[in-house]
Amino acid sequence: MAPLILLFLTSTLSLLPLGASQTNTTTTTDTIEVSALIAVFDSWNILGMLNRPHDPCAPTAWLNAPKENLVVNCNCSSPVDNTCHIVELKVSGLNIVGEIPNELFDLKELVQLDLSQNLLSGQVPPAIGSLSNMSYLNLSMNKLSGNVPLELGNLTKLYSLLFSFMCFQKLPFKQIQWCTPEELGNLTSLQYLYFDSSGVTGDLPHELAKLRKLKALRIYGTSLKGPIPTIFSALEKLEVLILGDLIPPDSSLSFLENLTSLSILSLRNSQITGQIPDYLGEFANLMYLDLSFNNLSGQIPRSFQNFSSLQHLYLGTNNLTGDLPTGIITPNLTALDVSFNPISGSLPYDHNKEGFSMNFIGTLIDSRRIYDSRSSDILYCLHEDTSCSGQNLTSSSSSFSVKCGGKKIFASGTEFYDDSDVLGAADFRLNTTHQWVVSNVGSHPSNPNSSHYIVTTNVEILGTSEPELYKTARVSPSSLRYYAVGLVNGKYTVNLHFAEIVISDNSSSWKGLGKRLFDIYIQGNRVLQDFNIIDEAKGSKRAMNKTFEANVTNSVMDIHFFWAGKGTCCIPYEGTYGPLVSAIHVYPDFNRTNLPSTHKEGMAGRLVGFASLCIAGAAILSSIVYLWWKWTAIGRIQTHSAPEEKS
Repeated sequence: MAPLILLFLTSTLSLLPLGASQTNTTTTTDTIEVSALIAVFDSWNILGMLNRPHDPCAPTAWLNAPKENLVVNCNCSSPVDNTCHIVELKVSGLNIVGEIPNELFDLKELVQLDLSQNLLSGQVPPAIGSLSNMSYLNLSMNKLSGNVPLELGNLTKLYSLLFSFMCFQKLPFKQIQWCTPEELGNLTSLQYLYFDSSGVTGDLPHELAKLRKLKALRIYGTSLKGPIPTIFSALEKLEVLILGDLIPPDSSLSFLENLTSLSILSLRNSQITGQIPDYLGEFANLMYLDLSFNNLSGQIPRSFQNFSSLQHLYLGTNNLTGDLPTGIITPNLTALDVSFNPISGSLPYDHNKEGFSMNFIGTLIDSRRIYDSRSSDILYCLHEDTSCSGQNLTSSSSSFSVKCGGKKIFASGTEFYDDSDVLGAADFRLNTTHQWVVSNVGSHPSNPNSSHYIVTTNVEILGTSEPELYKTARVSPSSLRYYAVGLVNGKYTVNLHFAEIVISDNSSSWKGLGKRLFDIYIQGNRVLQDFNIIDEAKGSKRAMNKTFEANVTNSVMDIHFFWAGKGTCCIPYEGTYGPLVSAIHVYPDFNRTNLPSTHKEGMAGRLVGFASLCIAGAAILSSIVYLWWKWTAIGRIQTHSAPEEKS
């Protein structure tokens, strides 16, 4: 997977090798291009970074900036004259403010253009279509807005196109639209297309099927509509396909049959229906498969026991039935998610192998030979069609507090339980003492082994008198859930604590463009959509709380943090997205007068018992006092009536 992973590290990527600039004392840079470059650098206030602005291709020309930020490469091998032409321009990570100037498009010989990781704003000029030699274009991680220009379709030599992670202030995720299908279909040389987190809207274009050379297609974090066109089956060279968070209508998996070169396939939360085709198990190169959060039915194919390369398999939150295949843990598998499916069977014998994690909560899989009865009862309660009544659980708890991602802590008079265990990509932890569960699912498709599930900071947290509560947090690239089990039925207050400790709010840096957006569900009801911690807290590294009311009717409290594909994914680093939470505090809204009847009876019994003990104790104490008084009284009588001894 390593070569494919490198393709996603787009901020420093240069896909086409350029020959060394064969400069000599007689060559000079094209004068039109010199004027254009000076105008561009001047408009961006970086002209001082160019040592010889009037001849940037000269042998003695050098740049006052690191090569990872600023590159000007030239081709001086023209057979006609000794003129050098600028063929590569990289201005990345310099926090450039302003728009893309039209003078840039006078660099007609440009082959590679990388303007990523800046603060460029405005629209992409239509003049970009005049750069007919362009093979690599990266405009990601900026503040660009508006529609993708139709003229982009003129770049028929384009090899790699990255419009990823562009941020749209004030009109997020609704402002940018695809170029028309005809123009998109002209990019027949395209091999790498990344439009994730770009906010494109409309239908998923059928014309993508014309791009027969595509090796990597990554489109998520958008508002595109399904279905996935069946003619995508023509993209037989695809090695990476990541589509996610599509809106209805529904799609099927029928288009996949010919895409046997796939190594990464992620169709998470894409309105997929129907059954999983058996032939997927024969995809020899497949290393990452995510079909979670769809409406798939039927059984898990027995062919999934044949995977030779698969490392990550996510099938959770579907409607899959039948028994779990006994051999589904193939030799290279490190993460398996089958949670929240009505599947049954037994845990595979090798489910606890080293380096492997498996999430099966919310299923009917029999775990009694692995877990004790108390743990099994807790797991049983998490299946949506079951009742916790009659289980071997304590039912008198009326509060739940956890320090997400950190050690036990006391804050504001409350004990927050320890939640510092390291979780895998498909994992959960049971706390039988306090009867709660934490569940995590997800990893970044392009680099799943680098996902972080706990984040920490040592910087000062503002806006709170309890800063330690916010210096660690749990995060998840997909789904993070907490359950309190055995609660007394009734009405509760749910207090959620947040502080963004990863993404910056520095408006003068491209790193401040990051947006973490996620949804929150309590008891299955969505209480927040596209929640942004920085916006709510008015800054990064600032504490804030959100409070909700919820009813417990089956002794279980379910708090779900879910990434719905919105926001950025790779600022400040790859995989920075998905929910983050610092702490949870759940406490009752009821008192003695409105407790549920079963709890009233229990409390009444305890009060009667306590009163009886008090009465019995008082009677015993009274008897002791009486006996002592009587004994001392007799003593006094005897002392006064006794005759004096004779001498």
